[in-house]
Amino acid sequence: MLFDSTITWNKQEWQVDENMAVLLKDKKIMDCIIVAISNTGNARQSEYFPGKPIPKLPASIRDTLIARELEGKSQSDRYLLFLVKELKPFIDKQFPTYKDQRHTFIAGSSIGALISLYAVCEYPNVFYGAACLSTHWPGSLLHYSDDIPLAFIDYLQNHLPDPDNHCIYFDYGTKTLDSSYKRYQRMVDKLMKEEGYKKKHWITQEFPGEDHSERAWSKRISIPLAFLLQNVKEDDE
Repeated sequence: MLFDSTITWNKQEWQVDENMAVLLKDKKIMDCIIVAISNTGNARQSEYFPGKPIPKLPASIRDTLIARELEGKSQSDRYLLFLVKELKPFIDKQFPTYKDQRHTFIAGSSIGALISLYAVCEYPNVFYGAACLSTHWPGSLLHYSDDIPLAFIDYLQNHLPDPDNHCIYFDYGTKTLDSSYKRYQRMVDKLMKEEGYKKKHWITQEFPGEDHSERAWSKRISIPLAFLLQNVKEDDE
């Protein structure tokens, strides 16, 4: 979905390589490596749905979510362990990377944005920042109510990383699934301000008329890439 529309189910892609090439040519970002992490198909929701907010849900919603969408259990904490204990060490060993936290980021869209935010909250010493495109605050694909988004926000109140040495990017469109995100994003934005996040380390952007698709994300992926990597570039200089 990041690089090659000829092998994706909807024939769309993020065009990450093309966007990166332009940013590098214009010297807006430092050299970097992007790792496209596969998911396991049927267990994608189980891997990406943040686990620690689940106990905050009403029992009926929690039980239905686990049974119908999470393959019987949340696997997000194990997924994050895979990222930080197996995948990142492998990449650092195989490629000429900066291994420290300040040069390590995670990004995703939809429920992939949720797991990206969860990752920087759970492992603030591993990840410097997260890009969360079209964050699917409703969490579920079958149950839409305030319960799940409010459980996520309750979790964030106690787990957002230090605003002085982390960067977080949010965005959303106004069509299809994205049309339901604005209200919840505003709640999160209020919390970000309360927790001390300023413009240098946090932005939220709305994209009127854009929907929930790889085609939409390809139009704007250069914005979070530049935002996150420019912070590091400036610090290194």
